[in-house]
Order: sequence, then structure tokens, then C-alpha cells
Amino acid sequence: MKSLIKILVVAIVFVAVSCKNDSAPNYQYMPNMYESVGYETYGENELYENGMAARTPVAGSIPRGYVPFDIENSTEGYELAKATVKSPLAPPIPLDEAQPESEATDVLRADYEKGSPLYSIYCAICHGVKGDGKGKLVQREKILGVPSYADAGRAINEGSIYHTIYYGKNSMGSYANQLSEEERWQVVAYVLKLKKDLEK
Repeated sequence: MKSLIKILVVAIVFVAVSCKNDSAPNYQYMPNMYESVGYETYGENELYENGMAARTPVAGSIPRGYVPFDIENSTEGYELAKATVKSPLAPPIPLDEAQPESEATDVLRADYEKGSPLYSIYCAICHGVKGDGKGKLVQREKILGVPSYADAGRAINEGSIYHTIYYGKNSMGSYANQLSEEERWQVVAYVLKLKKDLEK
């Protein structure tokens, strides 16, 4: 009797397995989760009026933390920056003096220890480590005509330096994307220090 029961169980299992048809789909609950619609990148999509194009910012909007420079990129803009733009950084504290106790900690100061590495990375390759216009590219004659900061006809100041860093000048490109606003001003302070050192 036990063997008959075993034979029946095996037969039922065999019939159940052999009758299974994989070509007939099972019932799907929430079919959108199984077969979601694949939208083509930047393709047609009825949810967006112009297809799935990248969204552009609203006119006049600026990124968080960005401060626009309102002086234009022209010779007149350069002269205007030279005449009017002043550094927001307080002068550096001389090495022989201690920082005033009454001074607020949030005062931004020119710091040559911040400006020097930035200058070395972005400027020294052409302008030279000392600002004398004898950088590696000039020595190898890849770029010619880079003047010294101390040249008599080169009356640069903080406004003209900042304008040049922001927009570039002649064969020098803009560094506005590589340097934040504070970093640009730190480089300006360091360039003025090099100019002063060269004029001694």
C-alpha cells in the first residue's frame, strides 16, 4: 500500500511538471512595475513641452555662492576696474605683530600662505616664481613677451590684476572657473607682494 501511495505521488508530480507551459504568461499585478516605459534621453516625451531637453536656469539667476563681476570684458572695462575695483581683503598682518584680540575672526585677510600655492599652480608657469616674467614656458620659448610685474610701463594694481584673472588678457586665458572669488583676491595680494619685492 505504501508503494502505491509513493507511485501516485510521483505520478501527480510528473503530470504537474510536464503540463507546465512557460509560453503562457502568468497574471501580472501592477504591470507598470514589470514593464516600465523607457524614455530615450533627450527624446520625445509628452510630459515636457520641448522633449526631455536639459532644463536651463531662469534668466538672471546666479549659482549659490557666486558673486557676479559687473565690469565688462573690454579695454574700457579694464581701465574702469583699474580705477575703481578694490580688494575686499584686509591687509596682511606683519610677521612681527600679533593678531589684534579685538578683531573679529570672520575678517578676511590677505594671506600669502594661501596666495603663494595658488600662484605657483596657475601663474608661475608663465610669469615666473618671482613674477619676473621668466616662467618655465617663457624659458622654453613656448610663450614670448611675458613682462615682469616691475616693468615701468606696467602700472598694475589690484583692480587691473583681478580683471585680468577674471577675463584673461592677450594670450592669457581666464581663471574665473579655476579660482573662487576669495582665491582670486589672494592671488592678487600675492602678485602685489611680488611686484613690491621686485621694485626694491
